[in-house]
Amino acid sequence: MIGTPSGRLFGAGDGTDLVLTRTFRAPVEDVWAGITEPERSARWFGPWEGDAAPGRTIRVQMAYEEGTPWCEMRVDVCEPPRRLALTMRDDAGTWRTELLLTPRGDRTELRFVHHLDSVDGIGEVGPGWEYYLDRLVAAHAGAAAPSFDAYYPAMKPYFEQLRAPSR
Repeated sequence: MIGTPSGRLFGAGDGTDLVLTRTFRAPVEDVWAGITEPERSARWFGPWEGDAAPGRTIRVQMAYEEGTPWCEMRVDVCEPPRRLALTMRDDAGTWRTELLLTPRGDRTELRFVHHLDSVDGIGEVGPGWEYYLDRLVAAHAGAAAPSFDAYYPAMKPYFEQLRAPSR
């Protein structure tokens, strides 16, 4: 639900994973297409160009960020239609993410994982991912996209109070 933060932090190796989950009333292949096809990803995140194969780097436009900048994104793992691991580099640093899709009857669960080196800035990062994932849900449903104002700064306190559990 828009406006309700869902992210959780989990200890992982030498860092922390920020995990957010969304459920779609759609087959896994359809949700996969929504995150991997350039014309569909443009509706919620931004268009991309290049050869999207493991080990390759594509260019992605951050269509819903100020100035709509382009950044590089390396495809680390691509296992259609279940797992996509990406490493993005931009002015804010390096972002290691995974999108994991699991069929659940007539639905598909999307588990988004951001592998964090540090929880510094989680009050900004968490609301941003909530916003983008809700944009994906809206794009998939053909609904109006949410406004970022519903996420930040409203969700900042929620994410700042999260702590990774003991391992």
